Amino acid sequence: MPRQPRLDAPGTLHHVMGRGIETSKIFRTRKDREDFIDRLAELCRSGRWSVYAWALMPNHFHLLVRTGKEPLARSMRRLMTGYAINFNLRHKRRGHLFQNRYKSIVCQEDLYLLELTRYIHLNSLRAGLVPDLEALGRYPWSGHSALTGQVERDWQDTGTIRGYFAGKPKEAMRRYKNFVAEGVALGRRPELVGGGLIRSLGGWSQVLSLRRKGLRMAADDRVLGDGAFVEQIWSESAELEKETLRRKGPGRDLEALAREFAADQGVTETELRSGSRKRKVSEARRGFCRASVGELGYPAATVARFLGVTTSAVVRATRAEESVARFPTR
Repeated sequence: MPRQPRLDAPGTLHHVMGRGIETSKIFRTRKDREDFIDRLAELCRSGRWSVYAWALMPNHFHLLVRTGKEPLARSMRRLMTGYAINFNLRHKRRGHLFQNRYKSIVCQEDLYLLELTRYIHLNSLRAGLVPDLEALGRYPWSGHSALTGQVERDWQDTGTIRGYFAGKPKEAMRRYKNFVAEGVALGRRPELVGGGLIRSLGGWSQVLSLRRKGLRMAADDRVLGDGAFVEQIWSESAELEKETLRRKGPGRDLEALAREFAADQGVTETELRSGSRKRKVSEARRGFCRASVGELGYPAATVARFLGVTTSAVVRATRAEESVARFPTR
């Protein structure tokens, strides 16, 4: 079954997860983590994102972000491509760093913002990266330490989360820490890492109960929220897609993406669209196919005509098990 396009709209809350290819480590050293955080901070300072929670694990990461006007997919290319390139240079390796596409779930804020913040920040404790909650409060590789005031992160939005706990700053931080401590006994909570009706309602028993009453709710694996929220996201995403097509038109957007790929990969636009079989050009062209078809949703035939290659060549490129590590950074 073809994968569904991502849901997105300005101001949408996303739980984003990315893993290393074949579960390999994507953070080996302090320099790796600092590089990733610097790129994350730049997305926030530029106004593209607001970040509420994050955690860097050895072979994956979690982010809880609200997008600005730039689509999530474009911001993720900025984050992951530059990081993957530098990681390979630092560790003298080649090939893809990330496994397939990153996972992103649109989340209903009033139901899940605090729960996801707690879940994400407790990952380091559950994984044994820190021994206890006191150590988690000082741990520099998650957003928890900024929310408790023990590590300064001027780019992280701490005010929104603390605002839910009222009182003066110190009192809000104390209440937040108590809230996180109460989550330890709740375990891994798989219902928070995927969307869809079953998880949103708390299990099959709740689904069957509603169905016996003759009630049905909209559901989507890409959304963590109730039926009304799912329908709202569908509507907003559809309107955004229509507006984007009206504003840009298909040719203009592909040309802009081609310029980005050519500049990032060190090839010319002419080479990208020439059918050249040089390794560097071929890799750039495959990345372009995955971005235009897999991320932007262009028909393979349209991309093939733009590149001057066969439709089957574009389809093969998009079906290959590839990461976003080849996508352009700008």
